[in-house]
Amino acid sequence: MLAAAAVGLSAATGLLVLPEHSQGPGRSPSAELAAAHRGMVTGTVWVANEEGGSLTAIEASTNRVIATVKGIAGPHNVQAAPDGRTVWAVSEPSNRVVKLDGSRYSLLGTAATGDMPAHVILGTNGKRAYVSDAGDGSVSVFDAKSLSRGGTISVDKGPHGMRPSPDGRWVYTANTVVGTVSVVDTVRDRQVASIPVGAGPVQVAFQPDGRYAYVTLGGENAVAKIDVAKRAVVAKIASGPHPAQIYASPDGRYLLAADQGTETQQGKTVSNIDAATFTVVARPTVGKGPHGVTIDATSRHAFITNVYEDDVAVLDLAERKVVARVPVGDAPNGVSFTSRAPVVPEKPETTVSLPKAAMSEGESSHWDMGGMSH
Repeated sequence: MLAAAAVGLSAATGLLVLPEHSQGPGRSPSAELAAAHRGMVTGTVWVANEEGGSLTAIEASTNRVIATVKGIAGPHNVQAAPDGRTVWAVSEPSNRVVKLDGSRYSLLGTAATGDMPAHVILGTNGKRAYVSDAGDGSVSVFDAKSLSRGGTISVDKGPHGMRPSPDGRWVYTANTVVGTVSVVDTVRDRQVASIPVGAGPVQVAFQPDGRYAYVTLGGENAVAKIDVAKRAVVAKIASGPHPAQIYASPDGRYLLAADQGTETQQGKTVSNIDAATFTVVARPTVGKGPHGVTIDATSRHAFITNVYEDDVAVLDLAERKVVARVPVGDAPNGVSFTSRAPVVPEKPETTVSLPKAAMSEGESSHWDMGGMSH
């Protein structure tokens, strides 16, 4: 970590700021540079701090932390609904999915999942939530409103990252253990295809038009391109070390793969891939151990979690440089963006109380406003 004498926390911006002479590739930007980007993006960035047992809400227009929700053990992934009204997370130690009010930062409900939940996503129509159960080789399906269990879908071993297709017809799941991507039919709620992709797939992304999907291959230091109609890999390119998450810009121009590396050999870049040519056009340095990545609705800024620096890098995609670094919780992993601006809470920290042990399959607990303490 950086020497304490070299680091300051700007009271005006809430950003991590380094002296001008110390800044170089991957160093924090100046307060002036960060200030120049204030107001460019409206929305909220949600971050899952896996080892910190918390979620962080960042105001995208100012890149400052607005709220912290504590009490969620081991949240590896977080997913904000498109309208920002609800926020979802998984708690791997307790085998639960968690639903929060995105404005009140309170617990709306929780339900038991399968073993070792890794990611939670919402279907394109917002009516269903899907959770990848890495320990069970399954995907749990929930009614997004009631949190009632809608069934369990058997997929290949080790399901991890997943995303829905833009039309909502499919959910693609990256299966780390067997090197495949499962194609889940959301109408029949079953796996209809298994696509061999390579070693250690981590996360998938869809082009906005739905023609192609992409998957990071942590075991190959590569990204694979999948033809959705053919259900086959049609190209691969080299990424940085051990890529984790991947995200497609809403304008369809770029893909960003977070080159996390390992704890002993930490990656520091994101691979910026031109979607039209499927070539890496830049590898900007963003911090130590980049893992999660999301892009705002205008395709101007990307937000990348740095696992080994406990912060979020804000990357300007036009200038291809980091314009802000936002300190968050311990070991930030998943990240999600919603265009809904955050509500400033009365208190910056809230603690929610989850059941100590998972309930039996199909059982859930649901509140309108319960389960919150300060």
